[in-house]
Amino acid sequence: MTPQTAGAPATEAATVTEAATVITTEPATRWTVDAPGSGDYTAWRELFAGYCAFYRVPMPEEKAELVWSWLNDPAHELDGLLVRDAGGTPVGLAHYRPFSRPLHGAVGGFLDDLFVSPDARGGGAVDALLARLREIAAERGWNVVRWITSDNNHRARSKYDQVATRTMFVTYDMAPDAG
Repeated sequence: MTPQTAGAPATEAATVTEAATVITTEPATRWTVDAPGSGDYTAWRELFAGYCAFYRVPMPEEKAELVWSWLNDPAHELDGLLVRDAGGTPVGLAHYRPFSRPLHGAVGGFLDDLFVSPDARGGGAVDALLARLREIAAERGWNVVRWITSDNNHRARSKYDQVATRTMFVTYDMAPDAG
C-alpha cells in the first residue's frame, strides 16, 4: 500500500516501509513516523510542552511523567507516534486511543493530541502523522478516526478540512462531583 501525502498532488512520491511509514515528497523531504522509544523522552517532552503551551494548559513534570508512562505501558489504551525529520529528530507527536461507538456497533480511534513544532510546519510532517494514523485505523479495524480542535485553530483546521469531514457535534465537558 502506498499512501498519498494528504493535500499533495498525485504526482508526488510516497513510500511505506514495514517498520515505519516514510513519506518522501518532491523535492526530497523525508519524514519517518514511529512509536516513541525509551530514548525519546526529552524530545517528546519538549513537543508535548509546546502542545500544552498552545492550549495554555500547565505541564508540570508530574503530568509529563504520567503521560509518558501511559505511552510506555502496553496495557494502557493510549498510544503515541512521533514524526522525525531526515536526521531522526522528532518534530511532531500524536497521541491516540480506541473508543467504543455503541450507536454504530464499532470501535473508532480518537486522536487526543496532535502537534508539530512550529519550525517543521508546512513541510508535510502533519501529513505523515495523519497518514500513519489512517493506516493504524485500517490495521485495527477502526471505522473512524475522530478528534477535536479549538475553534480558533485556523491553520490546523484548514489542514483537517482537507483530510477529514467536519461534524456538526458540539462537545461538552462535565466535572465530576466534588463530594
